[in-house]
Amino acid sequence: MRSLLAGGALMALATMPALAQVSDDVVKIGVLTDMGGVTADIGGKGSVIAAELAVKEFGATVLGKPIQIVAADHQHKADLGTSIARQWFDIDKVDAVVDVPNSAVALALQSLAREKKRIVMYSGAGTTALTNEQCSPYGFHWTYDTYGVARGTASAVVKAGGTSWFMLASDYAFGHQLQKDATDVVEANGGKVVGAVRHPLNNADFSSFLLRAQSSGAKVIGIANAGGDTINAIKQAGEFGLVEQGQNLAALIFFLQDVHSLGLKATQGTYLTTASYWDLDEPSRAWSKQFLEKAGMMPSMLHAGVYGSVLHYLKAIKEAGTDDPDKVAAAMRAMPINDAFTKDARIRADGRVLREMYLARVKKPADSKGPWDYFEIVRKVAPEETVWPLSESKCPGAKG
Repeated sequence: MRSLLAGGALMALATMPALAQVSDDVVKIGVLTDMGGVTADIGGKGSVIAAELAVKEFGATVLGKPIQIVAADHQHKADLGTSIARQWFDIDKVDAVVDVPNSAVALALQSLAREKKRIVMYSGAGTTALTNEQCSPYGFHWTYDTYGVARGTASAVVKAGGTSWFMLASDYAFGHQLQKDATDVVEANGGKVVGAVRHPLNNADFSSFLLRAQSSGAKVIGIANAGGDTINAIKQAGEFGLVEQGQNLAALIFFLQDVHSLGLKATQGTYLTTASYWDLDEPSRAWSKQFLEKAGMMPSMLHAGVYGSVLHYLKAIKEAGTDDPDKVAAAMRAMPINDAFTKDARIRADGRVLREMYLARVKKPADSKGPWDYFEIVRKVAPEETVWPLSESKCPGAKG
């Protein structure tokens, strides 16, 4: 009997590490987002809800330990974002961060997270530097980048006859990169950029910038900004009558919420590139119905990306048997990504998620069946068309 008891005790001890490989006895995920600024509708509270729905789908625990979601507003300030993240890492013991809809904040966080060995999954940030010059073994670029959306949208517009462009870009890292990537695509397809201007973030008055665009004589005004800035620029372009006078608008990063705010009449026919859409198939519709009930809107591609990144992270912890960041990062790269919006995507050596994207066009009012039925999917876009070639990467070790 003593032998049996001793053997049972040894077996119990042998199985304990499998249940005790979670630091601080909780897996804590921080949603670092924009709660009240220009990207609040496409990130913000919706990103928190998306993360919570991922936890609901996965289950309330992983390796026998609870999962907790925390959130904070970086207010588009890099110093504030890193201050929040530093407290999360050092004091609150946050294991991973998601979303981060601002490239300047994301780049500052990338450096801190590399130092602290914490995993960050960027759904909201767009700069390609996250997987190029400033890549990290703990950083994953999840949803989109400026290279991908610029190639998808700008190439379609140029091929449709929009050969001369004027670029209207936001004056921070995201806008600079989007302007550059779109310019490269326009010129590679035989077009020409005849002028450009940059505006402050969260800008209310675009009149002087639009007058310069108008006087340039360009066929296309490329709008290289996001969120409220995109909405204001397109709305004021309509007030100036630029489209009626023969110029076209190309929104290089455009979201479902932007169309909802502006209306189909103002946005019909606009091409865009998106990583997801709520009405793609039954799984995306079913998940989006849950999101709609909690958020009051259909998900942006950033919301879908937050959900997918949190779900994959939790799956990787389960697979690795620990929340150790090095082991979890390795598991994330080894496992295919599957969720309601993503089928068998992979993570490249530089941290870029290789996923199918979609070239979409905004429907005419007569073609929409109701609220949020705004996009017509023109075609799927293979990952090879939307990601930076690894052969040209400046990410250390990415080619290994």
